Amino acid sequence: MRFFGLMLCLLALPVFASPRVVSIGGDVTEIVYALGAGDQLAGRDSTSTFPAQAEKLPDVGYMRQLNTEGILALKPEVVLANEQAKPSQVLEQLSQVGVRVVHVTGENSLPAILQKITTIADALHKEEAAKPLLRQVSEQIQALPTRPLQIRALYIMANSGMTTLVAGKGTAADVAMRSAGLSNVMGSVPHYQTLSAEGVIAAAPQVIIIDRSGVAALGGPEKLWQLPGLSMTPAGQHHQMITIDQMALLGFGLQTPKALLQLRQAAEKIDAE
Repeated sequence: MRFFGLMLCLLALPVFASPRVVSIGGDVTEIVYALGAGDQLAGRDSTSTFPAQAEKLPDVGYMRQLNTEGILALKPEVVLANEQAKPSQVLEQLSQVGVRVVHVTGENSLPAILQKITTIADALHKEEAAKPLLRQVSEQIQALPTRPLQIRALYIMANSGMTTLVAGKGTAADVAMRSAGLSNVMGSVPHYQTLSAEGVIAAAPQVIIIDRSGVAALGGPEKLWQLPGLSMTPAGQHHQMITIDQMALLGFGLQTPKALLQLRQAAEKIDAE
C-alpha cells in the first residue's frame, strides 16, 4: 500500500517536458547554458558566442535583423528574446502561430542581470538551478568597488566597415563606465555619436576604452591614435588605452561583473600613475 501511495504522489507532481528553445541575445544564451538547459537549444542569434558550444548551434541571424521564417525553420516551442531584439513584428508573428515568446529585459544595469536569470529560469522551469546562480552573481555585484575614480574616459566603438562612434549618455558603455567608477567625457550627449575631432579635443579624455576587435578593425593601436583629434588629448599624448571584451562588458549578462572588475582594475593602475 505504501508503494502505491508513493506512486500516486509522484503521478500528482507536475511534469514539464523540455521544450525546443531558440535564444535571441548573447546574455540570454549564456544564462540558458548556466542553468543547465543548453541541450534544449535548437538555435541562437549571431551575438550568442559564449559559451563556445553555442556557436555550434544554427544561427538565425543578428538580433536586430530577425526574420520569422529563419526562426520557424528550427521548429521552436519557446523563443527567449532580449527586449532589444528587432523587428518586433517578427516576435508578434511567432506568437500568432503558437510559439511562446518570452521577453527578457534588455535594460543596461547590474540589477537587470538578476532579473534576466529569474525570467529565463521561470520560462524553462529551472528555478532550483537559478538559486546558486543568483547568489553567485549577487556576490560578484556586491564585491565591485563603488568609490569613484578621477579618470575621464572615452568609449570608442569601432567595427570593420562602420563609422567610428563614441558612447554618450544612456548607452550600455556609459552605464558600464559609471559602474566601474569612471567619468564618461561624452556623458552630456545622448546615444552613440559619430567621432569628431572638435568633440574629442574638447572632451579631453585621459583614457580610451575600446574593444580588442575594434583595435584590430582600425589596423592596430598606432591607427587608433590617428583618429580625428585623439593625438591632441591627454589620452593620445600618453597613449592611455584600456582594451576590453565588448560583448562581456556591454551585454549585461553573466560575464559583465567580471568584465567591470577588470575595467576597474585597469583604470586604478592608470589612476595610481
